[in-house]
Amino acid sequence: MVEFQPQHEPQGQPYGQPQQLPPYAQPQQSKAVWPWLVGGLVLLLCACSGLGVGGYLVYQARENAPSGPAAGQTLPPITADNWRDVLTSIEGVRDYFSPGTLSQNHAPGPVDYPQQPPVGGEHYMEWQTCTGMVYTEPIASERAVHSLEHGAVWITYRPGLADADVQALAGLVSARDYLMLSPFPGQDAPISVQAWGYQLKLDRADDSRLTAFIAAARLNAAPEPGAPCSGGSTATGPLPAAGTAT
Repeated sequence: MVEFQPQHEPQGQPYGQPQQLPPYAQPQQSKAVWPWLVGGLVLLLCACSGLGVGGYLVYQARENAPSGPAAGQTLPPITADNWRDVLTSIEGVRDYFSPGTLSQNHAPGPVDYPQQPPVGGEHYMEWQTCTGMVYTEPIASERAVHSLEHGAVWITYRPGLADADVQALAGLVSARDYLMLSPFPGQDAPISVQAWGYQLKLDRADDSRLTAFIAAARLNAAPEPGAPCSGGSTATGPLPAAGTAT
């Protein structure tokens, strides 16, 4: 006699139903998220740190950049009609010009000037040669002022200025007519640039205001336009007392 064996239903989820994970498998999703969260926070902190360092470097670069005529200022083309306005628009230019206040008379000897270096006034009858001359010793202010009257620009520097700056100034002046360079002991700025009635004091030779000043004032700020820069004196040292042969 054959004994009937009842069939057993298969264990597991009914067909068509999604399989349920066992309880111990559920937390594994949370464990996979943590590395992403930690990594994201690290990247965020690095980005913020990079922005801070980058911002500081940009600020320092702006602080150390050479200054120009003025922040965002663009100088217009210089003409015989607008040179004075252009010159006085350059940041830091001191305007000593006023008709009749700077004497053009000749003095027989040394002059006590109110500005150091001087920007105009009485002067010696002989001018300083200003054909792109680079003087390595101080020159007589009375001769230099006469050169300013002819339309020259006189650049001076305080002794002890860095050699690189002195060389840069010499390169700017050398062989250019109506320009001259000399040391000036006792001036209160590392570099000073003078035209008749105008002055600009600077800290560095690479300051773009220097070339802007030259472009506006050279030949223009001339009470005696057309007077020469050649044929003057190339002597250095102070002017002899009145009545003393030069």
